[in-house]
Amino acid sequence: MLPEQIAGLGPALTEFLGVFRNCLGECRLTGHFATYCRGLLSNLQRKSVEPIALAGGNTVRALQMFLTNRVWDHLRLRDRLQQRIAARHAPVPGTFHSPEDLGVIGPIDETSVAKKGDKTPGVQRQYLGSVGKIDNGIVTVHLGYVHGDFQTVLDSDLFLPEGWAENRDRCRDAKIPDDLPYRPKTTIAVEQVRRAIGNGLHFDWLVFDEGYGKAPSFLFDLDALGQTWIGEVPKSFRCWPALPKYHSQRREFASKEVRNVVRWSPAFVYQDWQAINFPRQTVEPVVWDVKAAQVYLVHQGRPTDRTYWLIVAWNRGADEYKYFVSNAPPRTGLDLLLKVAFRRSEIEHLFRLAKSEVGLDHFEGRSYVGLLRHMILCQLIVLFLAEQTQQLNAQIAASVVPPGGPVAADPPAIKPQAATPPPIGRPQGGKSRLSIRTGQPESIEPNQAVANATLPDAQVPSAGSAARHDGADSRFAELAVLPMA
Repeated sequence: MLPEQIAGLGPALTEFLGVFRNCLGECRLTGHFATYCRGLLSNLQRKSVEPIALAGGNTVRALQMFLTNRVWDHLRLRDRLQQRIAARHAPVPGTFHSPEDLGVIGPIDETSVAKKGDKTPGVQRQYLGSVGKIDNGIVTVHLGYVHGDFQTVLDSDLFLPEGWAENRDRCRDAKIPDDLPYRPKTTIAVEQVRRAIGNGLHFDWLVFDEGYGKAPSFLFDLDALGQTWIGEVPKSFRCWPALPKYHSQRREFASKEVRNVVRWSPAFVYQDWQAINFPRQTVEPVVWDVKAAQVYLVHQGRPTDRTYWLIVAWNRGADEYKYFVSNAPPRTGLDLLLKVAFRRSEIEHLFRLAKSEVGLDHFEGRSYVGLLRHMILCQLIVLFLAEQTQQLNAQIAASVVPPGGPVAADPPAIKPQAATPPPIGRPQGGKSRLSIRTGQPESIEPNQAVANATLPDAQVPSAGSAARHDGADSRFAELAVLPMA
């Protein structure tokens, strides 16, 4: 990025945050709101209340009270955030979609944070995907938004384990409302989708992993919402390759595991493997061999009235099998289904960015309200970065000289504007500073790593990228962490 671009981030953030200040109620809270958001955007090593308050010239107690006890409508702020995305970034209904445009994808996934104590809301020994084992920590459920190169997080909620929900005294100590019961993660995800739809968002696809796909009730709840989905299911997921002759518990009439359906059903046995090539950004393309057929799912012990896609994908190199189920129409192209299914990795990429650059996993406290507000404010900053990155990439692309045309001496400086912005990355070795107290840059110098990350000749992966790699991603300008005075 150029110095002029970095200098424009402070005013752009101020204008962006101003859109949401009517959710705060008291005017005196706007200063704390701006301080906390600038702290999440800063280069602080730890983005919890105390470091942000000390760096921003606030008292720790005042900022802690803003996050946990002061009266302001964080749920309305979350709704306003979703409404902004629907108004500014959602495609206009009825407009033409190019063949490469997969439409709006809503990835559903969870993330986790390891904790040492027992006071953080929802903390207990449970499986944590972030460490790959059962450990002490919390789990949160999220809904993302992906359309082309624009990616952000729509919703976040805490998974409250049954042990917590049954101990209401412990819940009250953590400021968890009495009317918040135990909810399976699939129920939380359905509520998030319903809320997003109510705020004007439309999804062409919902995608999820086998942790959610293993529950048929979750799939039927998405059906009831009128959503088109494709998700991974475990190999033990059950279905019928054809309608059974009788409703009986006898083995020949019972539902079958998908791994056996794929292995023994005539619908798959007499079908050739189709090789589908998925390009990736920084590593070699991956080839998956696939087969697919229409099957009947199990609903209350009986076959469903309609058929669903069952897809098996085989990576010969790794000898890995994946199973997918979808309610897409039978005439849907198989390559389209797989391209959409593999874009679930986008939300994992967002999790890495939100944790490493915005401090999603840096919350320290004992208040459920504080945890929820921290996650919503992180969503807000991720949206700001998403919008800024989208704008900068679009303007850089517009300045590219066509092949054979005149070569421009220097690209024009681009000043970010808050009206339209995109995700994140850490400047490598830059010395620019964005003061959390004033919002103005200090000691600005160009960051060559950032400039390189947004060069027009950077390779951008196709919409069907099968996996996200940790290498540089030109879709996310390195805006996120400007050093804090």
